[in-house]
Amino acid sequence: MFLHTAGIISFLASFRFLSGWETEITGSFGGHYQFLTIIGLAFALCTFTIGLLADLTLSPNLFRVKNSLAMCSAPLEVLISILFWGLCAIDKNLVFPPESELPFLPNFGFHAAPGLFLALDVLLLSPPWTIAGFATVVLSQTLGFLYWFWVEYCYEQNGWYPYPIFAMLNTWQRATLFAFSALLMTGSTILLKWLYSKVNGLEHSRAGAIGVPAGAPSEG
Repeated sequence: MFLHTAGIISFLASFRFLSGWETEITGSFGGHYQFLTIIGLAFALCTFTIGLLADLTLSPNLFRVKNSLAMCSAPLEVLISILFWGLCAIDKNLVFPPESELPFLPNFGFHAAPGLFLALDVLLLSPPWTIAGFATVVLSQTLGFLYWFWVEYCYEQNGWYPYPIFAMLNTWQRATLFAFSALLMTGSTILLKWLYSKVNGLEHSRAGAIGVPAGAPSEG
């Protein structure tokens, strides 16, 4: 409950900062939800809110919903952290114009804190994932291309892309970028499962399924 509460406070603080951050994108079609970062943050907030409700009610069904949402939101947030900080290491202008650069604390709240909170929840306070490799690939590719279609639709309405890197690429290059990002998300899922097995033991990681393991308490 402490972890979920701390995460919710962090996510809400990021949304509060966002509400007072006036940029060109604020009044555009799709608003800040053109950014994968903000979509991921909304998923993270939803995951932890349901997690907190599960903590308070001890409802096995709510724990199952939270763990199922985390199967999407945790790898997505790990992907966002890898992409953002990796691209910033190459050139910050790939992810935002110089006039839109954020101070360190809000930047950390948007692009690092959600991944850290969700990873801790998955590794220390959740039952093991048993999602198969093929299902992981399908899920990641589906989310990746859904976001691509959303970005292109927003481009048709606004005439510009939320991330400068998208404008630097042609259609096929953007498709390749989104497919590669989906593969990175698949890798994030595999990494989290591997870390879970190391933190909790291989035997335990194979024993349960997504949700509440049979015969065990809903969460630690």
